[in-house]
Amino acid sequence: MDWNIAEDGATLVEFVRRVITLRQALPILRRSRFLTGEYNSDLDVKDVRWLTPAATDIEPEQWQDANARCFGMLMDGRAQATGIKRPSMDATVLLVLNAYHDVVKFTLPEVVGGRTWRCLLDTNAPDRIGTPRFPIGDEYEVTGRSLLLFALQPDSASSVALTRAREALRQVANTPVEAALVEEPAE
Repeated sequence: MDWNIAEDGATLVEFVRRVITLRQALPILRRSRFLTGEYNSDLDVKDVRWLTPAATDIEPEQWQDANARCFGMLMDGRAQATGIKRPSMDATVLLVLNAYHDVVKFTLPEVVGGRTWRCLLDTNAPDRIGTPRFPIGDEYEVTGRSLLLFALQPDSASSVALTRAREALRQVANTPVEAALVEEPAE
């Protein structure tokens, strides 16, 4: 097996490393229970909301719209189905999917407890270093056929999961792909 990879292969390896790192760092992305959309009155949040590009909740009839090609999935890690309240342990994330062939302007939604979104992943900018900030209400230009992952920057306490995700992304960026690949001994 030839383990020497070309530049395109190294770019793909780097992107996959980032995705794996984010999944490991953010418990909301690897839950063992289904999200239900149940409202948590103590925290004034739902565990999941489905959003239009205008940052409004998708209504049942909108799911039948054959022209709808872009939507967001807002997952709030603070709304635990178990009743456990650990608001700083998990992150609130926004996953935006655009199946349309062109750019869609997606309004970053207002969420209780934060005023800033951090872009952790953008498939149109897979080699971006850092996690740029965007205020709620900003319109983010989601490129055609792409996926984005944002995390809410909490106002009061820091999110343990978001802090871990940012640190893990820094480590991935500072470790060259070649060093991350395990070389097989030659036979």
